[in-house]
Amino acid sequence: QVQLVVSGGGLVQVGGSLRLSCVASGLTFSNYAMAWFRQAPGKERELVAAINYGGTSTYIGDSVKGRFTISRDNTKSTVYLQMDSLKPEDTAVYYCARRISAPSYYTRSPSGYDYWGQGTQVTVSS
Repeated sequence: QVQLVVSGGGLVQVGGSLRLSCVASGLTFSNYAMAWFRQAPGKERELVAAINYGGTSTYIGDSVKGRFTISRDNTKSTVYLQMDSLKPEDTAVYYCARRISAPSYYTRSPSGYDYWGQGTQVTVSS
């Protein structure tokens, strides 16, 4: 069974930092591109960041560019999202997702991903 377990969310003040972790099991982790999405109430699920199978290419969404970093450790089957300089508009539920095998390692559409973590709440207070 493929399982993605997310941790690291919480409450943080404006300007603070959090690091989210997503630990994968039931798959050959190094074969798959991974991504982080977020969804705020009343908003569409938004691609935040993505990383290819080897960690050599990354995508960072415009809204978080310069503040968020995605990385992976294939020896630990873990993908990370380092979030710095957090803003209230970063408040959302954050999801880890596995990319469906495709020519590109990411797409903005959630339909391009086949397994999802449970989500973790990130709240940034002003």
